[in-house]
Amino acid sequence: MNGKTPHIVQYQGSKRLLAPQILQYMPRKFNRLFEPFSGMAAITIAVAKEKRAENYYVNDINEPIIRILKKAINSPNELIDGYTKVWDEQFSHPAGHLEHFYLIRERFNCGEQTAEHMLYLLARCVKGSVRYGKNGNFNQSPDKRRHGTNPKNMKENVLAISSMLKGKANFSACDYREIFYMVKPGDLIYMDPPYQGVSDVRDSRYFSGLGFEEFSESITILNKKNIDYIISYDGKCGGKEYGNDLPKNLNCTKILLNAGTSSQATLLGKKDTTFEALYVSEGIAKAIKIKSAQAVYEQMTLMECVV
Repeated sequence: MNGKTPHIVQYQGSKRLLAPQILQYMPRKFNRLFEPFSGMAAITIAVAKEKRAENYYVNDINEPIIRILKKAINSPNELIDGYTKVWDEQFSHPAGHLEHFYLIRERFNCGEQTAEHMLYLLARCVKGSVRYGKNGNFNQSPDKRRHGTNPKNMKENVLAISSMLKGKANFSACDYREIFYMVKPGDLIYMDPPYQGVSDVRDSRYFSGLGFEEFSESITILNKKNIDYIISYDGKCGGKEYGNDLPKNLNCTKILLNAGTSSQATLLGKKDTTFEALYVSEGIAKAIKIKSAQAVYEQMTLMECVV
């Protein structure tokens, strides 16, 4: 395995590229990492690569996503063989590779929600973006410009991830609040819930939305249990902020991470930088003496001017 952190497949909203910045605010060692909104578990993989935790708990309410992760870690060759079979079929499908995607999507929506089918849909769909209709069916379209990740390229990453996490990871597909009752002091929770600016409990584009007040109130459980946590939640771009700050009574410290130039702004001929917000629990903030969000933002802005 080279110096890069491996990943299984492109996944919209993944914190893979921001992981080095996020890990700066984590303790060097802790007992267990819990990721209640795992997606493709980019932070779990990054933490495991640095061997910071003893065990890992990966959860996402989207169960087919968890099936991918569980199989990738516990049975990597079986996952790659199954994915290869589905991926190869697109080139021999009588109606072409696009119709093959729609066929797999139909099978998936009719109940064949295997890890291999979910992985193929992710690898082939537009922007690696999970979207579900009001009826609960996966409704994202295929990317017409490509055929998805080649299994040979994927295999090296999957095997690397398995070697880091096999025997150390637990999996579930439950409500995030259930995870809150499992954690103990000495553990760390990293959360990347649906952003306020793009999803709420009524937004059918996502598998599951999340109400701001509900989520904010639930964090008090962790404070009462003296649990360390880090939350990616909202941000700003070009002077425009997305979402409200978490309530002050949670005693979190807000940090602004430089996520790079906005791709949407680039299309419009602008050079707006996106900043993603990171909320750090009081215990972590005190332990590593984090700067205020405003200080970090001013420092990043100064660096941009210099460049």
